[in-house]
Amino acid sequence: MVAQVYSVAFQGIEVLEINVQVQTSAGLPAFHIVGLGDKAVAESRERIRASFHTLGLALPSKHITVNLAPADVQKEGSHYDLPIALGLMVMMGILSSEDIAEYTALGELGLDGSLAPVSGILPAAIEAASVGRGLICPASCGSEAAWASDLQILAAPNLLSLVNHFKGTQVLSPPGVKIPDFTASTSIDYCDIKGQEMAKRALEIAAAGGHNLIMIGPPGAGKSMLASRLSTILPPLTASEALEVTMIHSLSGTLPEEGLIRARPFRDPHHSASLPAMIGGGMRSKPGEISLAHLGVLFLDELPEFNRSTLEALRQPLESGRAVVARANAHITYPARIQVIAAMNPCRCGYYGDPSRECARTPRCAQEYQHKISGPLLDRFDISLEVPEVKAYDLLTDTPRERSADICARVMRALTLQQNRYKRFSSKMSVLINAVADGDILHQVATPDTEGLALLATAMEKFKITGRGYHRILRVARTIADLEESETIKRHHIAEALGYLSIPLQN
Repeated sequence: MVAQVYSVAFQGIEVLEINVQVQTSAGLPAFHIVGLGDKAVAESRERIRASFHTLGLALPSKHITVNLAPADVQKEGSHYDLPIALGLMVMMGILSSEDIAEYTALGELGLDGSLAPVSGILPAAIEAASVGRGLICPASCGSEAAWASDLQILAAPNLLSLVNHFKGTQVLSPPGVKIPDFTASTSIDYCDIKGQEMAKRALEIAAAGGHNLIMIGPPGAGKSMLASRLSTILPPLTASEALEVTMIHSLSGTLPEEGLIRARPFRDPHHSASLPAMIGGGMRSKPGEISLAHLGVLFLDELPEFNRSTLEALRQPLESGRAVVARANAHITYPARIQVIAAMNPCRCGYYGDPSRECARTPRCAQEYQHKISGPLLDRFDISLEVPEVKAYDLLTDTPRERSADICARVMRALTLQQNRYKRFSSKMSVLINAVADGDILHQVATPDTEGLALLATAMEKFKITGRGYHRILRVARTIADLEESETIKRHHIAEALGYLSIPLQN
C-alpha cells in the first residue's frame, strides 16, 4: 500500500503539483526521502520524528520510503513536512486516505508538533482551488489562503488539532480574510517638500505616464525625499494587480500579516545589492528586487555606486517586463513591470559645477563617476532632471504647498484617459500606459499639431536627437497633454518634454 498526499513546488510564480507518496515495507528500520529534494527536505525526517514523539507516537520499525513525484523536479523548502507527516499517519492507520485525498497540504513542523508558516501559501491556494481541492496549511497562513475564492481551508495551529479535526473531536474554524486598513494616513506627503517645483512636476508626469526618471543633483537637494513620496501619488492596485503582487511577495516570504498588498510596492535596495538580489535567483531562486517592485517603483539611489553588471542586467527586464533566471535545469520567470526612479550626484564629491565647493580633480572626477552609467541604460529613462540645491528662501518661507491627494487625483484622471485610449490596441499592448506605447501605436496617439511638429523638427536637427529620443519626447508630451486633459499635443507640451531630455555625460 502507498499513501498519497498532494503538495506543490514552485518554479517562479508557476505552481507545480507534487504527489507525496509514502510506503512502508519489511526490512531494516530506515527513513529515506527521494525525489530531488534539497537540504531542507532531507531534514524533514528529524522534524517529523520529533513532532511524532511529542504526540506520543513512534515511527514504524520498518523501511520507510517517501517519494516526491515527479522525481525530476527540484523540491525546495520545508513545506513538505506536513504532507509527509500526513502520509505517514495514513500508513500507521491514524488517518484514512479518504480524509486527505481532497486536500493540498503544505506546512513546516516544529519539534513540538506546531505548524510554522511557510511561503507561497496564496499561489498554492489558488492552484488547489483551480483543481477542486481544499488546502491544509498552518493557522498563521489561513488569512492569506482565504483570499483564494471557493476554497475549503483547514488552518491548523499544530498537528494534534489537525488529527482531532479528522477524528471528529475538534472542529477547525475556517479562517477569515483580514482586510487591510487602506484609510490609514501615511506619514509622508508631497507638502513636506519645500521648493523643487520643477522636480515635483517631473515626478507627477512620471507617475501619470509610468515613465522612468533619473535625477542628478548635489547631496542634500532632496532627491531621495522626492522619490520616496512618489508612491503617495500613485493609484492603488486594482484587484487583479493586488493578487499578482501578493503572490510574488508570498513566494518571497515578505507578505504582510493581513495577507494582501493594495499599495503599489516601493523598493529601494542598497547599492551593494548583488546581481541575484536585484534580478532574482540564488540558491532558492527567490524573486529579486525588480520582481518585488512589480507594478510599483524601484528606487536606485546613488546609481553609479551599483555594480556595473547589476545595472546592465536591468536593461532587458525594463524592456520585456519580466526577469528570467536561467539555470542548467530550468528557466524561471518572474514578472517585473516596474517604474525606475534613479538618483545620483554629478560627481563623487557631489559638488561638480559649484566653484566654491568642487574638488581639485574637476572635471575628471565627474567624467569618471558619470561614465559608470552606460548610454544604453540612460536611454531607458524617459525623463532626466537636474535637481539643484534648495534655496534658503524656500526653506525659511512657509508657503502653502500642494498635498499628495490633489496630485494623485490628477494622475488618476490621466491614467484613466490612457486606459480608455489604448483599449482599442489591447491585443498589442499588455499595459495601457504611455510609457510602453511604441511604433505605429505611438504615432497614432501622439502626433503633435503643426506648431508642435515644427518645434520638434527644429529641436531634433539642432540637438541631434536619435530615433529613440524622438519616441521618448512623444511619450512624455502625450502624458503632459493627458494631465491637461488635452486630446491634441500642442507646442508647449513638446517644449516641456524637450526640457526632460537625457542629460549628456560629461566629456
